[in-house]
Amino acid sequence: MNLPSYHAHEEFKNRSMKLSEIKSLGIDPYPATFKPLHQAKGLHEKYEVRETGDSETAKEGATECVKLAGRLVLFRSMGKNAFAQIQDASGRMQLMFSRDDTKVTGLSLEGDVTPMKFIEKKLDLGDFIGVEGYIFRTQKGELTVFVKELTVLCKSLLPLPDKHKGLSDIETRYRKRWLDLISDQDVMETFKTRSQILRLIRNYFDAQQFAEVETPVLQTIYGGAEATPFTTELKALHQEMFLRISLEISLKKLIVGGMERIFEISKVFRNEGLDRTHNPEFTMVEAYAAYWDYTDVMVFIENLFEHLALKLFGTTDITLQDQTISLKAPWIRMSMIDAIKTYAKIDVHQKTDAELRKMVIDLGQSPEEMNKAPRGILIAKLFGELAEPHLIQPHHITDHPIETTPLCKLHRDPILRKEGFVERFESFIMGSEICNAYTELNDPELQRELLVHQNSLREEGNAEAHPLDEEFIEAICQGMPPTGGFGIGIDRLVMLFTKASSIRDVLFFPIMRPESKSSSSEKEESSTQ
Repeated sequence: MNLPSYHAHEEFKNRSMKLSEIKSLGIDPYPATFKPLHQAKGLHEKYEVRETGDSETAKEGATECVKLAGRLVLFRSMGKNAFAQIQDASGRMQLMFSRDDTKVTGLSLEGDVTPMKFIEKKLDLGDFIGVEGYIFRTQKGELTVFVKELTVLCKSLLPLPDKHKGLSDIETRYRKRWLDLISDQDVMETFKTRSQILRLIRNYFDAQQFAEVETPVLQTIYGGAEATPFTTELKALHQEMFLRISLEISLKKLIVGGMERIFEISKVFRNEGLDRTHNPEFTMVEAYAAYWDYTDVMVFIENLFEHLALKLFGTTDITLQDQTISLKAPWIRMSMIDAIKTYAKIDVHQKTDAELRKMVIDLGQSPEEMNKAPRGILIAKLFGELAEPHLIQPHHITDHPIETTPLCKLHRDPILRKEGFVERFESFIMGSEICNAYTELNDPELQRELLVHQNSLREEGNAEAHPLDEEFIEAICQGMPPTGGFGIGIDRLVMLFTKASSIRDVLFFPIMRPESKSSSSEKEESSTQ
């Protein structure tokens, strides 16, 4: 069997030799456990204004005893002493090793290798170590641990990225996220913020009496969005299965079952392209509330974003691309028709289908697709091209054409209902959609009619049209109360609050194009220099 390319790396050979030498000294380089009692950030905060004493008082054990663990990221020897930095999940802490006072766990004092010699010669940047010692501040004011005992926790066999250059190759950053997290503290903070946002969302839903539920990822019939699914096979039943493209259908069945307020945060999968705001695997939060309509959902969404901003930043004003965005409720509310009129200066009511069709084709839409498109789709395309980029401040764009979704209730306004508009809104910030919501359709006869039409489009070749889901219609036949529902892409929401320019920056492991074998080893080599 061929060995992986990193085995030829010179540093791998050198570190493997050190590993053997450490074992020969009777030291376990991979112990099962170590229990740190402190973290770097907590100590820095604690001693921001508190007196700590100097190295002499620390040497005598007259200051606080601390116990930390982390990755060795900096080392410099200075005669009788050596200074280093370790990095844990919270930040970095400086260490001082003393030739006369620092011990190494498991190292015999009777051998030729002294503790300081071991530290200088056997450890490398990237190794995990545990330290116990006393806190003090250097003459330059740097908070430091005078290390009394060092424990080797993990000997690393490959080096970290260059401390000055970091990871310059963007693809390497995404493919090898562990290196990105090690070398860039800002990246670590982004993912900590993502975790915090998820926790805040759950807390917000809980405060509003929503129950969190889990529904199947594998489905026999997909639905709830216009998207092409991923397909697989359930071998036990010799049956084709689909990875879900939406959470909607299963959640609505639970509303039928009597669960009045529910939400789910989970992965969905759409077999589509890769770009700045799209990844085929992404995270959604979807929620449904019985006896709500889309106006209730608008208030809920505004309050959610306001809540997140206040918890994260202490203000509802955030700065994005030199723009101050106010997330304070209420947001601008505008129908799709009015948005086109306001931002594109086009009165759709005064245009024929032929005129609208020519407009969207001139804007770059496919003539073949647009020649078959009904009026509602033409309106939606015109909105997307001419109005959407202007939605910088938070907007709820309401009252969409029925052709845009088969799962939404017809408009209660008789005129809009007759013209074929539904009670749907999408929320936009900085010209990007961040929420999709409806007053949910609960008329089983109309629901079946719309899904039958969608299924005919699918059979004609529209891969993104909804299939006919008779089980879902059966559930609606058994009665679903008036309901409001919405979906938010978590990844885009995190992009907003972390000011990320690409969805890949907020996904631990985004989907990437395959590396060619010829370039793979070159990138691996450069990433560890």
